[in-house]
Amino acid sequence: MRATITATARYLPERVLTNFDMEKIIDTSDEWIRTRTGIETRHIVSNGQATADLSTHVAKQLLERSGTKPEDVDIIILATVTPDRVFPSTAAIIQDNISAKNAWGFDLSGACTGFLYALETGANFIASGRYKKVMVIGAETMSSIIDYTDRNTCVLFGDGAGGVMLEPATNDEGILDSIMHIDGSGADFLQMPAGGSLLPASHETVDKRLHSIQQDGKTVFKFAVRGMAEVSADILKRNNLNGQDIKLFIPHQANKRIIDAAAQRCGISENQVLININKYGNTTAATIPIGIDESVEDGRLKKGDLVLLAAFGAGFTWGSTLIRWGNIS
Repeated sequence: MRATITATARYLPERVLTNFDMEKIIDTSDEWIRTRTGIETRHIVSNGQATADLSTHVAKQLLERSGTKPEDVDIIILATVTPDRVFPSTAAIIQDNISAKNAWGFDLSGACTGFLYALETGANFIASGRYKKVMVIGAETMSSIIDYTDRNTCVLFGDGAGGVMLEPATNDEGILDSIMHIDGSGADFLQMPAGGSLLPASHETVDKRLHSIQQDGKTVFKFAVRGMAEVSADILKRNNLNGQDIKLFIPHQANKRIIDAAAQRCGISENQVLININKYGNTTAATIPIGIDESVEDGRLKKGDLVLLAAFGAGFTWGSTLIRWGNIS
């Protein structure tokens, strides 16, 4: 049994932080950020707003758009590296917020590849035949783990959430294939050092800003270009396809240069690629589902279209998913 997407949704916080706002915080410029990353603005949560709040907005939209009653949801999978708390899971908070009394669920940590990991997991729950409605959400409050004195990272990230409802497919539509990878030898190049069991919170870890993202940008860029390009090319080859067969390529939105390199490797032209990094920055696990929902809203996806998803993130993690688009609400 194959899983298909029957509804999509996204939510971005109202507050917008522009590159010109960033100029007032750190030593940078709009021109420097745009030319190196493609980012112009990013959305940031309001005080008191967190990942469960963003996700709940998405979950309620998914219920409405798929015509699903809360009690009919079987599983909620949340991809995030910024849960509200270490425990309980943020998926549990979402479940309570939407009164999905018969659902179970969990958080999944795959960094920027998290949504693809969650999508693959949800699709396999559907394929088992035991579950009919699986809600898959990618959501991040990246501003909660950003050091706004570090100009190499603070300009890159934004907050947001997106998601899909998965249900059994009735024909040849749905998730056709996926390839997922992980390589822990890259762990130290993109990380948040403290806050786990290795370095629990202390005065020292706070003073050293170890609860914020740390990145070796050049190394991550090199691996991301190669990883995202290769896995995208691999999934096309495995399915006897080429870039021109793809209606839309929706890549993780980390850096426009990485996206361009991956598209070029696969023979995918610029008009086949979804780009929204200029508006939202890198929302980590949320970038791909936000892009999917925007594409639906803009009419870029029709029944029968082939859609290629690809991502690369901390871990290192990377992967690609191939979808034949169906009818959605």
